[in-house]
Amino acid sequence: MTSPSGSTVDEARAFLDANPDIEAFDIVLTDANGVGRGKIIRRHELMGLYEGGRHLPISILGLDITGEDVHETGLIWDSGDGDMRAWPIPGTLKPLHGTSPARGQVLMSMFHLDGAPMTSDPRLALKRQVDRLAEKGLYPAGAFELEFFLLSNERDGDGKVQPARAVLDGRASGKTEVYSVDHLHGMEPLFSDIYAAAKAQGIPAETVISEYAPGQYELTLRYRKDVMQAADDLLMLKRLVRAQARRHGVTACFMAKPIEKYAGSGMHFHVSLLDRDGNNVFTEAEEGTWEPKLLHALGGLAETMAESMLVFAPHANSWRRFVSQSYAPVAPTWGVNNRSVALRVPAGDARNRRIEHRPSGVDANPYLVAATILAGISKGLEEQLDPGPETSGNGYEQAEGTESVMPPDWRSAIEAAKASEFLREALGHDLHHTFTAIKESEYLRVARTVSELDYHLYLHEV
Repeated sequence: MTSPSGSTVDEARAFLDANPDIEAFDIVLTDANGVGRGKIIRRHELMGLYEGGRHLPISILGLDITGEDVHETGLIWDSGDGDMRAWPIPGTLKPLHGTSPARGQVLMSMFHLDGAPMTSDPRLALKRQVDRLAEKGLYPAGAFELEFFLLSNERDGDGKVQPARAVLDGRASGKTEVYSVDHLHGMEPLFSDIYAAAKAQGIPAETVISEYAPGQYELTLRYRKDVMQAADDLLMLKRLVRAQARRHGVTACFMAKPIEKYAGSGMHFHVSLLDRDGNNVFTEAEEGTWEPKLLHALGGLAETMAESMLVFAPHANSWRRFVSQSYAPVAPTWGVNNRSVALRVPAGDARNRRIEHRPSGVDANPYLVAATILAGISKGLEEQLDPGPETSGNGYEQAEGTESVMPPDWRSAIEAAKASEFLREALGHDLHHTFTAIKESEYLRVARTVSELDYHLYLHEV
């Protein structure tokens, strides 16, 4: 049958001809948590994948973060755990750098057997929002930033994770070393392999910096005119960073807050809208006066932020990142060239005017993040929403009194998301139900767990 994803057998045939050494392929479907699920297939199976897709159980989209079934999603035994058909995403068939024997990778999307979109697939939720904007003659462009930690495979004497030693010479550093170029040199062999792997996959990885905590780094990605491709870039980059770190004997960590006394890791999303002629509709016509479409987009994002926080901070650990003056936003504020707000308008050439959406942690699913942000922008434009006054100076201090509109914790975010008509429309009814059911199941698992901290606080005291 014709591939509903738009993939073609010509792409597979050309890839096999160009890469005669590749023996196997990772086929990767992204679930609601942003975890890649799938199989490894042999070289001779690739043409069949492109000719007829690959049967995968519907339950693969109803798993929690550990890979356990969440029956409340309705995707397990309610449907008999029947097969759906996964199809390759065009342009994502790529070689994997440094594998032996050589392997490739292709991202997948899930469809019903008749070719209809499977509405609990996160990538297809993003496509729905992109198509919705296209109907209005608007085309989202953007890029994600990837913050992460490189950690040692061994814990410290207290059982805590610790920054990795430099892979070049084994040197240890417990200092923050933010923006230190010399510090980056110690990880040069690893970053060289990351860049080589990104080049092999066509991922436009650019600047690397030493971030605001020991062992923390940031990789930026070049802006894409296709926001679907921007989300694919981020997912593939996370996978290759993790793989290359493992090959160099360290752990790439994408928890939002792995070390309690230091800043966590964000996944900022830069987004703008282009018209049919490729012009940026956020660009102001007159210097000193903001374009109304930019302000309305900010208004939509600010108004929907509270009920969307579960998408931006989906896990228990995500909420440890939101601490004042930790470079993580605590209120739905906006400002220009200001990193203490949730919605930042970067300074610079007006032709490149964009919104930097800062609440998401690196542990969030980029497809869900982008879909929710685009839906918020659409709402702002349709209803001509006002973002309120610009925040100048310390946004953390000025946010006092406005934080009350935001969920204070994970449980509150789950309840807000479940009740949100906006989020139900942004993700689609089925994915909204799937996602919130998974999060509620994970919350209950965490809530009933007796931790080491419980014993430390209470074992001999109460």
